[in-house]
Amino acid sequence: MADLRLLTIGVYGFTEDAFFAALEAAGVDVFCDVRRRRGLRGSRYAFANSRRLQDRLQAMGIRYLHLKDLSPAESVRELQRQADKAGGLRRGERTALCDDFVRAYAAQCLDALDAEAFVRRLGEGARAAALFCVEDNPAACHRSLLARRLAQELNLEIEHVTPCGS
Repeated sequence: MADLRLLTIGVYGFTEDAFFAALEAAGVDVFCDVRRRRGLRGSRYAFANSRRLQDRLQAMGIRYLHLKDLSPAESVRELQRQADKAGGLRRGERTALCDDFVRAYAAQCLDALDAEAFVRRLGEGARAAALFCVEDNPAACHRSLLARRLAQELNLEIEHVTPCGS
């Protein structure tokens, strides 16, 4: 476990080339997609739609896992949408998650999280696992909550890979 590195990455703000270059530069060998829905609208981020993403990762020798059970349920996501609306925030403007979302996501996913079982899901020999969702700012995304819990339980550091650098 001491050899495992834990990273997070979102897609917003990256170009296709920069996204995959960042994964390669970070030495990611297991890509953990923690999105509930694995599609994005429009052409800008089409490379992050499930099939294209999986094909590219496979070509790079990066194992792909869809960990839907670690994504927030629609009811939990709705809590954040309501908080964003109440705060007058448009998509992409959020810098933190609201307390209601954090509590609900913890109850839904984190309270019963078995960190050792998570590591087993990565597969033998995993060295660098990236938790992936869409937000560019890790603090605005559930992947940061998941990463924090895993890092605490596994005694790991977290590396956030962002369009502006780690």
